[in-house]
Amino acid sequence: MRSVVLTKGVPDFSEGAVSFDEDGHLERGKTPTVMNPNDYFALQAALQTKVRHGGHVTGMSMGPPSYTSVLEEAMGSVYADDSILLSDRELAASDTWATAITLSAGIEKYQEEIADVDLVFAGFKTADGETGHTGPQTTWCLDWPIVTHVLALDIDPDERTLRAKRLVEGDVDEIETVEAPLPCVVIADPEFEPTYRKAAHRLEHKRLRAETEERVENHDDHLTTWNHQDLNLDPDYIGLDGSPTIVSSVDPIPKAPSEREATMVDPGDDDGMGQVLEELQPFATGD
Repeated sequence: MRSVVLTKGVPDFSEGAVSFDEDGHLERGKTPTVMNPNDYFALQAALQTKVRHGGHVTGMSMGPPSYTSVLEEAMGSVYADDSILLSDRELAASDTWATAITLSAGIEKYQEEIADVDLVFAGFKTADGETGHTGPQTTWCLDWPIVTHVLALDIDPDERTLRAKRLVEGDVDEIETVEAPLPCVVIADPEFEPTYRKAAHRLEHKRLRAETEERVENHDDHLTTWNHQDLNLDPDYIGLDGSPTIVSSVDPIPKAPSEREATMVDPGDDDGMGQVLEELQPFATGD
């Protein structure tokens, strides 16, 4: 099985240092970046597939050169074999549509020059835009089937099919089982949990983890970078020029207070310590 996992860097909001330009576009070069939290579930789904069925996993991202750290983190999480970064200035300020065009072109180039892809995994949504559009739009560009809100899945390599349990739209209490032919795009839900019931799977998981530790230390040796010319993309259809989305306004992200009010209690103050114990007692008992 050959899989591609789409991942993205998002602003590290905990830093309180998100920077925007005068047009409301995020200045990623001036903003601390971390891997999108929801991509972790896509990585886990891809890893489960690799452990159970073997094969090759490639991490792919579109962004500035600094995204190599995101791909390095993704490699360590999914035990990926290599990484591909789609990056140059023409791709800057892309909305979800321009991003999907670029990612689909990257996957198509991968298929033409490297190998056929069986599965593409993507996260539910990003922590910055929160549209949930990029995965489905990339699927539309590829003209592949897609299964969203996936909670559990398995693959039948011989029949070339995917069987998945997914949440039914609008009702998190209802789960349905669906089948789809390969190649296919899988959007992992935040409720996805990998399972490794067989001893052979757990041993393989351990082996892959040890093997990947060395690969991550030399991540640059396993990284390929493609620009828009490599992907044969017209600049009019990518980046800012190819993005129909208009940012009407940006709400500033409030910073957490640097100090909090606190009451100092001397351990030798019996009355003060008694009051602290009284306040904490309900939490200790679960009330």
